[in-house]
Amino acid sequence: MNISILVFGKNNFLATLPSQILYAAAFSVEIIDNLNQAVSRIKTTPPDIILVQASVDGSMELCGWLKDQTKLSWIYCILFEDRPQQLTDKNKGWHRELEMSAAALKQGADAYIWHIIEEKTDDNLAELTANHGLILAQLTVGLRKAQKYRDLIRTNDMLSAIALADSLTELNNRRALEWDLPRQIQRARTQKTSLSLIILDVDHFKNVNDTHGHLVGDRILQILCQRLRHNLRCQDTAFRYGGEEFVILLANTTDDEALLVARRLNRVVSDEPFALKNKLTINITISLGTASLRTEDDEKGESLLHRADQCLLQAKTSGRNRVIDSNYLSHASHLKVVSS
Repeated sequence: MNISILVFGKNNFLATLPSQILYAAAFSVEIIDNLNQAVSRIKTTPPDIILVQASVDGSMELCGWLKDQTKLSWIYCILFEDRPQQLTDKNKGWHRELEMSAAALKQGADAYIWHIIEEKTDDNLAELTANHGLILAQLTVGLRKAQKYRDLIRTNDMLSAIALADSLTELNNRRALEWDLPRQIQRARTQKTSLSLIILDVDHFKNVNDTHGHLVGDRILQILCQRLRHNLRCQDTAFRYGGEEFVILLANTTDDEALLVARRLNRVVSDEPFALKNKLTINITISLGTASLRTEDDEKGESLLHRADQCLLQAKTSGRNRVIDSNYLSHASHLKVVSS
C-alpha cells in the first residue's frame, strides 16, 4: 500500500530523516511548517503518519489538536525532540528523560524520539545509526496501524453495504432511504437546488403471488428493478421501500422533470411484458406518485414522502397504471373546495 506521510517541520529537518523514508517508492512525503495549513491539509486529506519537529512553532498545538479529533485518532503521530533546552535537560538524568517523554505522550504524540541532528562522524556513527533504527521502527508501527485502519474501513464499508442493501433486488433498502433522504434535503437547501421524489407500486401484485407463487413474484420484482435501473439517470437513486413499493430520489430535479421521469418509467414497465425462464409471460403495470421539496417540508423528508404517497394512492384509486403528481393533487383539491 502507498503510505502518506506529512512532515510538520522545516526543510532542513527533512534532510535529517533516514533515507529509507525520503526515497522509498511506497511513501508519499509532504512537508508543511505552518500550523493552519497543516490542520487544513489533515482535515481534507488525512495522512497515515505525521512526523512533527518539536522546535517548529505550533508543534505541541498540532499534537494536542490531533489527539482531540476522534475521527482522526488512527493517524500515527511521531514527535521529534530537537529543541536545544529539552536536549540539554535530557542529560540531567534518566528520571528527567522519562518525565519529558511522558509529558510529550500526554500532549498527543504516539511516539517521542530524541532527534540527533549532528552530522555523521566516526564518533557518533553508532548513535546516529541507532537513532535512525528507532525512527524506522516507529514508522513500522505507524504502517501497521494504518494497514489495520484500512482493513477496518473496508470491513465496515462491506457491512454497511450489506445493511443498506435489499438482498432480493440489489437496490438500496428502506434504512438506506431513511439515511440518505435527510442528507439530500440538506444538500438541496444548502445549494439552493431542487429535489423531487417518486414513489411507485406494482399494480395487483398480490394476484401475481396468489396465481403464480412467490418465486415468480420475486422474479418479477427483480426484472422490474433492472428496468428501473436501466432507465434512471446518474443522479437518481432507487430504494425498495417495502414489498412491491419503491422510492426514487431525483436530485436537482423540478416538479415537471420528475413528472417526465415517472411517465417514462410507467411506459418502460407497461409496454413490454415480463418474460420468465419457464416461458411464462406476465403483463405488469405500475402506479406512481411524485412530489417535490417545499420550504415547509421537514428535514427528515416525512412530509415529502407523505405527499408523494398521497399521489400514489390517488393514482391507484383512479384506475392504476398512471402517474399523479402533487401539483395535480393540489389543483384537484382546490377545485373541490371552490365547487363546494
